[in-house]
Amino acid sequence: MKKLVLCIAISCLASVGSALADTYDLVELYQSALTYDADIAAAESAYVAEQEQENIALANLLPQIDADASIGHTNDEIKKGPNVSDSYKSTTYGVSLTQPLFNMPRWYDLSASEYGSSRAEAEFLTAQQNLILKVSEAYFNVLRAEEDLIASQALETAVKRQYEQAKEQFEVGLIAITDVHEAKASYDSSQTTRIRAEGALTIARETLSRITGQYAIDLKTLSDTYETTIDPTDSIESWVNSAIENNPSVIAAHFNAKALEMGYKSKRAVHYPTLTLTAGFDNTNLDEVKSGIFNNNVETEAERGTVFINLNLPIYAGGGTSAASKRARLLSEQAMHQLTAAQRSAEIETRSEFINLRTNSQTVDSLKQNIISRESALEATREGYNVGTRNIVEVLDAERNYFTALRDYASARFDFIISSLKLKQAAGTLHEEDLAAINESLILQAN
Repeated sequence: MKKLVLCIAISCLASVGSALADTYDLVELYQSALTYDADIAAAESAYVAEQEQENIALANLLPQIDADASIGHTNDEIKKGPNVSDSYKSTTYGVSLTQPLFNMPRWYDLSASEYGSSRAEAEFLTAQQNLILKVSEAYFNVLRAEEDLIASQALETAVKRQYEQAKEQFEVGLIAITDVHEAKASYDSSQTTRIRAEGALTIARETLSRITGQYAIDLKTLSDTYETTIDPTDSIESWVNSAIENNPSVIAAHFNAKALEMGYKSKRAVHYPTLTLTAGFDNTNLDEVKSGIFNNNVETEAERGTVFINLNLPIYAGGGTSAASKRARLLSEQAMHQLTAAQRSAEIETRSEFINLRTNSQTVDSLKQNIISRESALEATREGYNVGTRNIVEVLDAERNYFTALRDYASARFDFIISSLKLKQAAGTLHEEDLAAINESLILQAN
């Protein structure tokens, strides 16, 4: 069976790109995207930032130590009465410690931040899986566009040859002028198709470049030996169960619901009393000079240490505490509904992708057989045309159908790969190793 990559127009594709360009594979471009793609960089920053929120919440439960110092000069002068003035310099320094002993809102805030950190981790995993799929789709869209261009060029070459043959036959009186016009119209149409395919290939390469930062002219293509069969005993329910447990969007929604539940408890706990330990030490030094009846210098120094346990009981805050608690409760309920929606969405997506994968596998098998049928039909039509039982329109249609079958078969194989990745993404099991497995089936393109 003739393969699309072995079509007679395959040498024409080389003129599209630069001979100096490097050949990239799927894993190499994914690694480039990890350091170039703005979406994954933004997701990573959000993830790291959320980790710091946990440290902030923990800090509110740890001791707070402050130090202070001051130096000043005071001059007191009595305007009426005994002629006495008081002038002195003062220096003061101290240190204080505050330690929450009982503060339930802060403990709930810590729990909320821990759940928030776990949510951010799941969201970052979602971004990583999205990048895997985004790079894969862009990569195989380039290969798809290349195969489409090859088919278009091959069809154009074949139709052009048929057109030239028709002109020669007309000149010797073997066919009517209408057959020449039909061949010319088909040739013009094939040129239009090829021009569109060239534009689509350029756009596909630009899209891949926007994600990876690499304008890849030469990509490794999919080997003919790549298997597009699936295990017939594979159960859709096992994939659905995996999605409910492992889908990162579901996990993120779960931890978001837990975080908002802790947020609600924190707002409700504002009504609770708080206990706080405060301790302090300060030193004051006065270098005093007096004048008047008794002119003398006095230097004094004082030290003081304190320890307190403070109890605070909120009584009324204008209704703000109740309103904040109600709002937090409603947000918590909203998060629970979002979790349910995420679970249902993951289940539906998994079922859909499971069906798509099986459909694509069957489509590949069907299109593979279709190529054989179209090739046989083309050969029969050409032979019929040579003996006068078929007309040129039928020949041109047979050629177009054959090259379309080649293109559709290549496209279906790429669809199968993307479907397999989407199914794993829905089930929450998509990892970089899946790209490495596909990468093993990529080979250098023939020149």
